[in-house]
Amino acid sequence: MHESPTLPRPLVLGSTSRYRRELLSRLNLPFDVAAPEVDETPHDREPPKELALRLALAKARAVAALRPTAVVIGSDQVADLAGHPLGKPGNHEKATQQLQAMSGQTVIFQTAVAVVCAETGFEQVDLAPVEVKFRALSSAEIERYLRAEEPYDCAGSAKSEGLGISLLDAILSDDPTALIGLPLIRTCRMLRAAGLVLP
Repeated sequence: MHESPTLPRPLVLGSTSRYRRELLSRLNLPFDVAAPEVDETPHDREPPKELALRLALAKARAVAALRPTAVVIGSDQVADLAGHPLGKPGNHEKATQQLQAMSGQTVIFQTAVAVVCAETGFEQVDLAPVEVKFRALSSAEIERYLRAEEPYDCAGSAKSEGLGISLLDAILSDDPTALIGLPLIRTCRMLRAAGLVLP
């Protein structure tokens, strides 16, 4: 008698970010999307990288609690300007302030990813820091960019995968998709460790 092959565990992206959804779809794995119910307020004087790691794990755990048989991915990104966290600006005025502050500076985009499976007890989290060097930006350049791309849902107010690349001098990273929101090299490593087959 043949044993029936074990079905792969369902994969769930614990994020409503369209950027992360587009990145994960590159892996050609079927997955569901679930919104994690997590308070994203930073703790007092919490370093940006610690904030990103804590929130990525909290998001994965929150969804895994509801989908215990699934392998769940959680991710978070915090822009780190000299130790100060910069989140999503949400509007034009705050985005202008962020880009003015980052003009001529090096910003570390701390992108964390966590993979959790409640049923097996699997849990891993890792950080993919991306060093981004901004050009010296004029007020007119900032205004033109924000009007063109409206990156108000992006930490740090710039989309490197779009017109935002024109604001930069350099990007240094060992996981190229991390800046867009999901470090796929680290994600693949964790998914294999959790038992998924890639590619």
